[in-house]
Amino acid sequence: MSIRWICVEGLISAALVASVASAASFQMDPRQMAVDLEKQGKTSEAEAAWTELANNSPKDPEPWAHLGLLKARQEHYADAINYYRKAFALNPAMPGLRLNMGLALFKNGDYKEAIEDFDSLLKTEPDDQRLIVLMGMSHYGLGEYGTAAPYLQRASQQDASNLTLMLTLAHSCLLSKQYPCVLETFHRMEALNAESAEADMLVGEALSEMNDTDGAIREFRAAEAANPKEPNVHFGLGYLLWTVRQYPEAAPEFEYEVKNDPRHSKAMLYLADSLIQMAKFDEAKPILKQVILMDHTSSMAHLDLGIVYSEGNDNEKAVAELQEAAKLAPSDVNAHFRLGRLYRSMGKAPEAKVEFDLARSLNKKENDSLLKVMSGIPESSKGSKANQAGEKRRPE
Repeated sequence: MSIRWICVEGLISAALVASVASAASFQMDPRQMAVDLEKQGKTSEAEAAWTELANNSPKDPEPWAHLGLLKARQEHYADAINYYRKAFALNPAMPGLRLNMGLALFKNGDYKEAIEDFDSLLKTEPDDQRLIVLMGMSHYGLGEYGTAAPYLQRASQQDASNLTLMLTLAHSCLLSKQYPCVLETFHRMEALNAESAEADMLVGEALSEMNDTDGAIREFRAAEAANPKEPNVHFGLGYLLWTVRQYPEAAPEFEYEVKNDPRHSKAMLYLADSLIQMAKFDEAKPILKQVILMDHTSSMAHLDLGIVYSEGNDNEKAVAELQEAAKLAPSDVNAHFRLGRLYRSMGKAPEAKVEFDLARSLNKKENDSLLKVMSGIPESSKGSKANQAGEKRRPE
């Protein structure tokens, strides 16, 4: 054998040894293997690798944190939270861990616990936009709209062109009865030349709560023009018109809403009531029957159907419907009064007296309550409060 061949053979052997050594080195570094599998998107294999590492080194927080991340990416948030908590118990200062755990809690709907994590992070990063938004949305998710609003306000000021954020802020302000905030947010959206039916509706609701019915109707008409298919836009406009007894204008709006959403039982109910107010009893009857099939607990539907039967002299059916209305809404003066009047027309004086007495008692209780409220109101504002109370009552 030549010296040259011996040298070549030696080089080949050395290369093989190095290759085997490198492979052995790779196999002996399970952490790097787990990291590589995770980067390659091989979720199942990565989970198995990190699980083995966690079992072999249960006091090392890193495998638990990675398992949490893998579960979160699969939207298995409850599992992710459990893994994050194991990692957090071992090293609460691990970079990124608290944020990831907070996000998993948020996405799992555990807003109260998520707030604790976000609040802790905000103390060290008070201007972090993502944390401010998450704090606002967590309080929003809990129904704590008044607390959510300042966070959403800050976030929307930092991201002044984010319409989704502004709409959420407007919702929070409306639901926490901060009506000027709704209007201010709307004007900011207007400045961006953003046409939004939802924004117009929010402003309309705010104006309605501020007793500016004309302004509310104007905004709902604007919303309708912006998007006639927006859910509840026709119902909202119809309801506002209904509250001011503009029944001929309200009825078509309710019809449009039902056309957009044939299962909109509220729109059907108020359409029927508008027809009753216009003495179109035959048109209202089948609609009311359909509403009751959809929601048999609606006292207003039973009351209106009782009125329809009463107008058609079908007294037995009228009594049954009015009794059901009174049973479902015992404090509804109108149900007892109409039932008493019907009993009287049928010659049932004792039954009529019971219902009239109930109606009088309920009226007195309502008036006493109103007087008690008004006794603490300055004289100059009593008229507006009285009007507000009147608007809450259901028209005959």
